[in-house]
Amino acid sequence: MLLIGVNRSPYTRRVAITLKAYGVIFEQRDLSGFANRAEVHASNPLGRIPALVLDSTLIDSGAIVDHLDEAYGGNQPLTPDAGTDRRAVLKVAALMMGACDKGLQAAYTRNHTPAEKIHQPWIDDCNAQVMNALAAVDAMVDPAQPYLLLGRLTQADVTAFVAERLARGIGLDTEARTPWLRALTRKLLEEPPFRSTEP
Repeated sequence: MLLIGVNRSPYTRRVAITLKAYGVIFEQRDLSGFANRAEVHASNPLGRIPALVLDSTLIDSGAIVDHLDEAYGGNQPLTPDAGTDRRAVLKVAALMMGACDKGLQAAYTRNHTPAEKIHQPWIDDCNAQVMNALAAVDAMVDPAQPYLLLGRLTQADVTAFVAERLARGIGLDTEARTPWLRALTRKLLEEPPFRSTEP
């Protein structure tokens, strides 16, 4: 099993954490969608990471995680199979992956647009959307609990972790604005699936 992508990408790291949490042995090829475009295109016609090479190649972190839940999750997949627990985890995952999307849009605009064409209100709006999503999850954190939902590790934790880290990476102050979420991500970083995938 081969994971293609760098763990600086929240999408790739989400998959790497999930693989580690399930104890799956895999290789990882640290390819960037920018620096290694031709090699990434060979696995994903969109030129995006991550891709997971099995007998065929899976693309998109959501689809890959869904496969891993089915193949390795047993009776406690990181995304529950059905019911209110499933919807609760999927809601957090959708918020956090949406926050990653908006954060990366802001970063790409700032870093890959000629200075005279940068529209700062667009960047500010993207960053506000990131912080609004993180704040919604911050309000769910119970500091007495080790995990966000269900009393165990779920995709809610994995996606909250990668989204909060991305937010800090693009200069948003999660320490001051989402302190409970920041504290949760610090705790999660002590666990091997999170620590071992640190870029």
